[in-house]
Amino acid sequence: MNNPAELLDLAKRVAWFDLPEETLKTPRIFLAYLMTSGTGEDLQTSKKYFSDDAFIDVLDHPPAGVFTHHSWEHWNLIYGRTPAPPLPRRFPDSPDWEKMLFGENE
Repeated sequence: MNNPAELLDLAKRVAWFDLPEETLKTPRIFLAYLMTSGTGEDLQTSKKYFSDDAFIDVLDHPPAGVFTHHSWEHWNLIYGRTPAPPLPRRFPDSPDWEKMLFGENE
C-alpha cells in the first residue's frame, strides 16, 4: 500500500518505536496509539483517511497495554459509551499500576 506522506509522518510520531509503514499495516494499533498520544491536529489529519467506524472498531477490539485510563475514558465518552468498559490490560492478573499511582480518576 502506498501511504500518503502526512500519514507516514503521523505514524512515525505516534508509534516512534516502529517503522511507519509497518505501523500502518495494522490500523487498529496505529489508531490506538493515535487515540492515546495524538494531538488535535493529528486527529484532524487521520480523519482524512479513517472513518469514525475505524475509531469505534479500535474501542471494540482494543490492543491491550496501549490506552491510558484517561485516553480510554475520553474516547469511550466521545463515542457515547458511558460508562466505559474496563480498560484492556496486557497482563490481567498483574496490579493496575496506573490506578495505584494515580487513583481511580485521573
